[in-house]
Amino acid sequence: MTNFQTEKAIVRAHHDALAQAAPDTVTEILARHTTPNWHWRGMHPFHEQHGAAAVAATFWKPFLTAMTRVQRRPDIFMAGLNEMDSFESVWVVSMGHLMGLFDRPFLGISPTARIGMLRYAEFNRVEGGKIAETAFFCDIPHLMIQAGQNPFPPQTGAHLVQPGPATHLGLMYECQDPVAGQATLASINAMLNDMGSKNRNPNYEVELARTWNDDMIWWGPAGIGATYTIPRYICQHAGPFRQALSKGYRFNGHLCRLAEGDFGGFFGWANLTLANSGGYMGMTASPGPADMRVVDLYRAEGGKLSENWVFIDILHFLNMQGLDVLARLEIIQHPQV
Repeated sequence: MTNFQTEKAIVRAHHDALAQAAPDTVTEILARHTTPNWHWRGMHPFHEQHGAAAVAATFWKPFLTAMTRVQRRPDIFMAGLNEMDSFESVWVVSMGHLMGLFDRPFLGISPTARIGMLRYAEFNRVEGGKIAETAFFCDIPHLMIQAGQNPFPPQTGAHLVQPGPATHLGLMYECQDPVAGQATLASINAMLNDMGSKNRNPNYEVELARTWNDDMIWWGPAGIGATYTIPRYICQHAGPFRQALSKGYRFNGHLCRLAEGDFGGFFGWANLTLANSGGYMGMTASPGPADMRVVDLYRAEGGKLSENWVFIDILHFLNMQGLDVLARLEIIQHPQV
């Protein structure tokens, strides 16, 4: 058992240093708290990178060039032992928004000169006093929507600037009761076991009520949206998802799953492989299976799950189906005549 304070301090120092970074200094700043062969996973179009120089060139330099006066505004900060490697490695998780002034183009998205909020979730594996591995998920389509460049047809849920936990207790900088974390992880695993059961209850509402509180909130990504209460969750997300994406469904597993206090979550690379039978997110039937890289973060209450923040690499999922959203954006803005 560990209190994770050392690992939390390393990640907080890393974030504090990044708060002072500029495009010409970010490589050196990233290198201070990461290993030389740091393994960084990012969403499309960033994908997997190794080392501070590659991560800086791929994400941070373009982002800090586009966004000025960036603030990290976390809503969840926690740490724990990774169930996926028999509770050997320590990971520190942060979730919230990177807020800045959207002053220059980013990935072909036109600037607004106004506040831009890039929603993010970040998992950091800390080993030997350094960050050795990172998964950085961010909601690029939501940034597009803020800039008036919505790439999707009308979504089934509502997408907002997603708030943090209703309890406002997600920033766990201090030691937490380990018993609470064990209970939260048990709630998450109970939900996953129901999802993976070969004998799933045909009444989806009854199944969900086993592991979710009725006032659950599913904070989904742009393109799908958020939804509130079990019946609306079924209507506005889970039902359409099951109907369109059950063909060839394969669960690939998670790379990290942990909990601390009332919060927990996981990510995979990719969590799911599935085929769109047609209609989902306005897409026609896909020519073959596509991967979903997903982060789920949860808040538990009373032995069940109450809130769920979800990040899906939708741009990668669509790209594997033949739709490159960012390339299409570039063509629209710079047509060849």
